Amino acid sequence: MGLYDRDYAREEPKGFFLGGDRSMVANLILANVAIFLADVLIFRGELSQWMKVTPDLLQKPWNCWQLLTAGFAHDSVNPLHVGFNMFALWFFGADMETIYGKKEFLRIYLTMIVLSSLVWVVVAGAAGRGAGGMLGASGAVNGIIVLFVLHYPRRQFYFWGVFPIPAWVLCTLMIGQDVMGFDRSMRGGGEGIAYEAHLAGAAFAFIYYKTGWNLGRWMPSGLSLKSLKRRLKPGPKLRVHRPASREQDLSQELDRILEKISAEGESSLTDAERGTLIEASRRYQQKRR
Repeated sequence: MGLYDRDYAREEPKGFFLGGDRSMVANLILANVAIFLADVLIFRGELSQWMKVTPDLLQKPWNCWQLLTAGFAHDSVNPLHVGFNMFALWFFGADMETIYGKKEFLRIYLTMIVLSSLVWVVVAGAAGRGAGGMLGASGAVNGIIVLFVLHYPRRQFYFWGVFPIPAWVLCTLMIGQDVMGFDRSMRGGGEGIAYEAHLAGAAFAFIYYKTGWNLGRWMPSGLSLKSLKRRLKPGPKLRVHRPASREQDLSQELDRILEKISAEGESSLTDAERGTLIEASRRYQQKRR
């Protein structure tokens, strides 16, 4: 991946935009709401039943697409299901998209959906749940909330405009509720809530943050949309080769600096690291001309 292919090398607007260049959070919310409305108004609940993940997936692996589609389907008779999930995605997701960029944020979100669905399937199979299914974005949304709290543990939220509560306290209460709910469900409590999916999303967020993963680096370059476009686009037969060692070194150093900012803050940078950021910015501006 080149220096200028990264999302953080581009200036991106923050927040929720419905116009031209929408944020990824906005795209995900629109997709979920559109599917919910289509399910209610057109398919009369049949669409979500088709998209949900079922406990027999391990016996029917050809239905593996359910691991992803389940995260975009919601209870057609309970609008609060999709409403709460999308509100939480908007509230906590915007800052995470700003930190990680559109593409990496989408990779994180989709990975959480698939992982939380898979964990639910495994637990449901082990518990002998022979019927029903699981749907909803709660596993991924819980993961985004945990990721937010890991970045901003002391950010305060005010209940009824009076009681300040740090983000880490709210997150602890949320995880505690899911742990107790999971324990009840394993002992036969039929609440109809996929607590194990919530915990799977939260666990992935914790591991992702602590290890400093970047999911984009794990993707084969030949499978990226940009590389496919380059291959399909006709080009000149003769090309001038320019050594890219300096750009590659700068790219790797920039990765390290940005990870340091994410973990320790901008104030932790040395003068040399600040100089590297200035050089990267200058090269990017020259590239745009």
